[in-house]
Amino acid sequence: MPDNPQALPGRAFALSGQYLIALEGRDAAAFAQAQFMNDVKSLADGHWQWNGWLTPKGRVIALFALLRLSEQKVWLLLPDADAAAMAQSLKRFVFRSKVAIDLREDWVIEGRHSAPERANRAKIGGDEASGLELDFSGDGGARSLRIVPAGAKAEEDAAALARWTLADLRHGLPRLPASQAEQWTPQQLSLERLSAFSVKKGCYPGQEIVARTHFLGKAKRGLVLFESPAEVAAGAEVRGEAAVLGSVASTADAEAVHLALAVLPLDRPEGPVSIDGHAVIEQTLLAGLER
Repeated sequence: MPDNPQALPGRAFALSGQYLIALEGRDAAAFAQAQFMNDVKSLADGHWQWNGWLTPKGRVIALFALLRLSEQKVWLLLPDADAAAMAQSLKRFVFRSKVAIDLREDWVIEGRHSAPERANRAKIGGDEASGLELDFSGDGGARSLRIVPAGAKAEEDAAALARWTLADLRHGLPRLPASQAEQWTPQQLSLERLSAFSVKKGCYPGQEIVARTHFLGKAKRGLVLFESPAEVAAGAEVRGEAAVLGSVASTADAEAVHLALAVLPLDRPEGPVSIDGHAVIEQTLLAGLER
């Protein structure tokens, strides 16, 4: 019998630190299309995608799941960024658009290490009355995420939450702390693996940098997953035999496993790699989570 029954597969647990921003109004989808890096216009109602908001220099401010419930209702599910600050920042760009932007604390986010009951890949399951479900499954196993009314909040489970973050990194989904915001381009974070940005949809903040990098073939760095014998801090240097190769963008620790997603040159030299003086082992990024 497990010491922690909440960690059993299929048991719901709170995804603490994840928040919901709602864009609602006649121009909700159009506003999202103009501000964010993926193609919201081509996303069907009732479906979701990975998306993000960039600085004018093409650096990722926040990475999130975007749910298009309808032309007039778009929700952003933020796993790491300061949701209240981001909602306020977005409001500065509303101008004459008919859209209201609000942090929705009347909804909470929960996870399950089990297959979704109603969602399927990019298709959102459920409804606003009973809660919405997303399919987070991939080669690393089945997972589901639910957005439910605040009164139905699941219990905290630190072990299950840590396993969730570990699974994100194994699929190449960077979990960016505040220190890593506005540091990396989508290509440096290898976000093409998640189909999280578009180079063809038209203008959005940072689009020129993203498109130029893509069409001129100038992407020189990308994500590499490492396992370390000890905990690693975001921002730590990754060293080769003779020089610093890059730095850590995202970390996760669970069940004595320590993972780090680092941004390194695509043509880095072969040889041993270390972080904080510890020899680390490169891991294969799993498929899945792309939408």
